[in-house]
Amino acid sequence: MDTVFTFLKVFLVGGVLCAVGQLLIDKTKLTPARILTAYVVAGVALGGSGVYGRIVKWAGAGASVPLTGFGYALAEGVKKEVAERGALGILTGGLTASAAGLAAAIVFGFVFSLFTKPSDRA
Repeated sequence: MDTVFTFLKVFLVGGVLCAVGQLLIDKTKLTPARILTAYVVAGVALGGSGVYGRIVKWAGAGASVPLTGFGYALAEGVKKEVAERGALGILTGGLTASAAGLAAAIVFGFVFSLFTKPSDRA
């Protein structure tokens, strides 16, 4: 039963984040790029203030996988590097914390490009 509750939490939190994004696309004139940027910035702000960490601890991947989770990872990386290296951590912390995810995105994007044919969609 505990596993079912965990899956439910993950699904609900991730679903709410996605639903809010979809509502912003449907009901506002914001472009998808601005919405994505706002999600990352919100993750950084909420992560820096400690609020998002509690959400991630409670909901797990439902909060850490969406773009707000990327912003949270950036904020956590900066906090950790500032504690260890001082002011230099402001510049290096976000990159250190997100390097694995960015590298994976690049590698998987390249691998999938080998198996697909590019086309223009107009």
